[in-house]
Amino acid sequence: MRLVCAVPAHYDYWSDTVRRSVLVDSKADMLMFGNGERPLVEVAHRLAMGEPISEIRDVRNTAIIVKEALPGWSGVDSTRLDTPGKIDPIPHPYGEDLPCADNKPVAPKKQEAKAVTVQPPRPKPWEKTYVLLPSFEKVKGDKVLYAHASRILHHETNPGCARALMQKHGDRYVWINPPAIPLSTEEMDSVFALPYKRVPHPAYGNARIPAYEMIRFSVNIMRGCFGGCSFCSITEHEGRIIQSRSEDSIINEIEAIRDTVPGFTGVISDLGGPTANMYMLRCKSPRAEQTCRRLSCVYPDICPHMDTNHEPTINLYRRARDLKGIKKILIASGVRYDIAVEDPRLSKSWRPITSGGYLKIAPEHTEEGPLSEDDEAGHGQL
Repeated sequence: MRLVCAVPAHYDYWSDTVRRSVLVDSKADMLMFGNGERPLVEVAHRLAMGEPISEIRDVRNTAIIVKEALPGWSGVDSTRLDTPGKIDPIPHPYGEDLPCADNKPVAPKKQEAKAVTVQPPRPKPWEKTYVLLPSFEKVKGDKVLYAHASRILHHETNPGCARALMQKHGDRYVWINPPAIPLSTEEMDSVFALPYKRVPHPAYGNARIPAYEMIRFSVNIMRGCFGGCSFCSITEHEGRIIQSRSEDSIINEIEAIRDTVPGFTGVISDLGGPTANMYMLRCKSPRAEQTCRRLSCVYPDICPHMDTNHEPTINLYRRARDLKGIKKILIASGVRYDIAVEDPRLSKSWRPITSGGYLKIAPEHTEEGPLSEDDEAGHGQL
């Protein structure tokens, strides 16, 4: 369930338009987004207890249609939290007097500090506060407001302090509940221990499925990413808090692939996740983790609260390589090199397991200006 970016009004690549919420267009009663184990179980239990779907309105990781704000909630307009800016004109690449005409590097512009607006005390606690986004009708024709709404969405992704979101569509509103609490390691293990067949549905017959071929012999070791790249939606899908499986759970899956998956030749094609080297990494301060609204834990600098000890990752690689019947373990997921350099032992552990002797990284660009807009580390760290 990875529709979080399509829960509010969203840009649709295929039609090159801003479309309404998927919930509105689908005419569904409820939309679950992100990783859906918690909301799915809660909704199923409440339906089994006889509660009508129309009365289930408070489940995290779900969105519903409402005519007005839910009772007992107080709202705050999104423009009080973030002031919409303006779009600078794009210079003609072949125009005269361009700053890069002499081929000299141009440092990114420093963002000016914004004036801080002191907000009056909220009448009710933040747990019962929602943020009113610009309506679909407004963001559809205004790129600035669309970007503003997207930024608000990014800021409301921490389950510990996220507020509900509400966006008007015609005469109704899409109500988006806060993200679900991340799964613990024990819960992650139970999810991955279910009796999956690891083969395509029989309805596909002998058809070749490229996506299946890519993940056929891969193992997912964690969820989430705290990189916070401005162009990426992983945080909205899986959250910024890393949810890791235990080492035993991962080893059990590798052994299951070895023993049961047809065509296995002894090579695990990927032992990774959204980012290859964030396994078991998280904030060292539970209090800071619960209240933080920082979009990235590593940009522009690594947060001092972030634990960058890769010992669990190194031990996992070592144990997986030593399994009987396993010829090679590859790392095909992207590597976040700005945290990898914090532990030199990690790069050494990659040498015997990288794909073809290469690491997969994502520099995104060669110039500091675009990199700063992407919230990516500069080439000095690369």
